[in-house]
Amino acid sequence: MSRGINVCRDDIVIGTTVFDRELKKGSTELLILSLIESRPRHGYEISKLIEGCSRGALRFNVASFYPLLYRLEQRGLNDRRWVETVGQRRRRYYRLIARGGKGLLQRRSTWHDFVKAINRITGAENA
Repeated sequence: MSRGINVCRDDIVIGTTVFDRELKKGSTELLILSLIESRPRHGYEISKLIEGCSRGALRFNVASFYPLLYRLEQRGLNDRRWVETVGQRRRRYYRLIARGGKGLLQRRSTWHDFVKAINRITGAENA
């Protein structure tokens, strides 16, 4: 993703209902890794981008969101660093590392295959 491009894709409409818990759980890593692919972001920013880009369909509470960021780091997919800015509180920024980039490619491929399979079964691919 190049600089200055909006991370939200306006051509994607997710719907108005809140996603099922398991579907959200299965896609969260893909969402996070996608958002830190272009540049480092702090946790609150990541969660707000997910909420905003999904038009509120996906929301995370802090108790479940930050542990996921830590687990991604423990698995070697991202790393974090503290950044201090004058007049603001210290923030922890997360960035994608090489292994995470490979993991992101694999997750995107799996997600694409999953969506295609669902569309074939539900008939949505012909809509």
